[in-house]
Parts: sequence; C-alpha cells; structure tokens
Amino acid sequence: MKGTVNLMLGSNPKDKREENDFYATHPHAVEIALPTFEKIGLGGKKKEVWECACGQGHISKTLEKNGYKVFSTDLIDRGYGQVQDFLKFESFVDCDIISNPPFALAEDFVEHAMRIVRDGIKVVFLLKIQFLEGKRRKKLFEKYPPKYVIVNSERQHCCKNAEFNKLTATTQCYAWYVWEQGFNGRPEIMWI
Repeated sequence: MKGTVNLMLGSNPKDKREENDFYATHPHAVEIALPTFEKIGLGGKKKEVWECACGQGHISKTLEKNGYKVFSTDLIDRGYGQVQDFLKFESFVDCDIISNPPFALAEDFVEHAMRIVRDGIKVVFLLKIQFLEGKRRKKLFEKYPPKYVIVNSERQHCCKNAEFNKLTATTQCYAWYVWEQGFNGRPEIMWI
C-alpha cells in the first residue's frame, strides 16, 4: 500500500531495520502457544523461565499472567526487566530459557544458550520458519537438533519497536523452536 510503513520483520528489505533488531512479539503469539508450552513442560514444575531478550516485556508479561515466574533481561533498557547482555552471561542456567532473540544474532543465541544450560533444560526461541534453511544453520541443527518445532498455522506479528497499532498484516510464518540439553533425536513438528 502506498504511503504505509512496513514495520514487520522481513517485510521490505529497503526499510530501515531497528538498530538493535527490536521486533517485539505480539502477546497473542504467546497466548495461543500456552497449551503447547504446558504440554512440553516449559518451566518445569515450578514454571520458572528466563526471558533473555525481553524488550518491553510482551512475552514475559503474558507468561506471568499465566502463572510463570519469569526472570527478564535485555541488552537495552526498554523500561522492563534488568539490563544484561545474554551473550556474555557465563554461569550455568537451571531454568528454561524463552525469547524472541534478535534475528541477526539468533544463531549466536542458540549456541550460547546451549552452552550454559544444564541437561534437561529447554531453550525456546520464536524465529521465522526460514531459520530452518541455510548451510551454516544445518551445522547448528546437526550439533543441536531441536526437540520440537512448533509452527504457527496462523500468522503472528513481530513488530518493529512494538508498534503493533501500525501493523495490519504480515507475510511471515513463525515457529517456536525448542531445544533441550541432552536431546539427540529427531525433531517433532507440532502446529498451533
């Protein structure tokens, strides 16, 4: 449409990208995934998770409203959570990690998360379905096969600077990729 601003991730390569790749997850994407998160045991019995790229808290707040205990951090202070560079965090993590990481750093986030989580801990990232393709990512998936790929059958909104009111449509397909430390089988594909 003439005169409209494309704010969704990947919609127009000529649009200026947000400097730190902040494309917020619409809360609806989390809400519709909650039954599946329960099924896969996100957060364990205590329902504790770390949202490591929390932005303005869209994922965190939705999880908290649904009984999860969420530790929220982000590289940039956006008025929610603590300031923490996830890629520089070096201690072992005993709770599941969930996030919509900056897409430009998604592979780094997967690698780092899998280095710091203990056996049985899940890493759940919302990423474009195209994350499945690419020679370099093939090596990543061979090293760390996801346990589940949870595909959204309904298009979800990830919006530049959380300006959801300016976005009316999306062409992107997103999936929740679930890794579990110690898993070395074939991924199960699920749909929501």
